[in-house]
Amino acid sequence: MNELLVQGISVMCIGMGTVLAFLCITIASMHVMSAIVGKLNQIFPEAVPQVAGGRAKKIAASDDSEIAAAIVAAMFKK
Repeated sequence: MNELLVQGISVMCIGMGTVLAFLCITIASMHVMSAIVGKLNQIFPEAVPQVAGGRAKKIAASDDSEIAAAIVAAMFKK
């Protein structure tokens, strides 16, 4: 084979190997950091804020007039 082609293929393999190694190191470090954060979260749990007030306001599922108005407005918009 041509020497230039062999050099190109070797440079390509070195580059792809470097990228693969970097991605593997990144994935491994993310797993380690996830484990560390999980352990720290067990040691120092976050306080959950208490919300004062009543129940959340429920939206009526049978009120489709606003949806129908939006559909009509979208159909006649030019």
